[in-house]
Amino acid sequence: MLTKYLTAVSTAFSPFNARSGKTARNFLALLPPNARSRMAIDVKMFARADVDKPASLSLKFKDGKEMKLDLEKLKLKDIQVEVDRHSRLLKRQEELAG
Repeated sequence: MLTKYLTAVSTAFSPFNARSGKTARNFLALLPPNARSRMAIDVKMFARADVDKPASLSLKFKDGKEMKLDLEKLKLKDIQVEVDRHSRLLKRQEELAG
């Protein structure tokens, strides 16, 4: 996954929800070790009473584009595809600009 072009990651999820909580944790695990120095990362975890609240993932890219992804419907591979699609576009623009 190309994370070079991400500037901010914000997620909110319940660790007690097996589906969306696992997707959010796995996405955060895919970020490189030096991610905190290059991007703003905001993680909010819901309490046990809020297990039914919908999980969310918001990404912001260097060009200003924001993606709001629904973790209830998307799987980890789907999220990777969306991030890589926009990151490859930014990479191509960077290469063409020289």
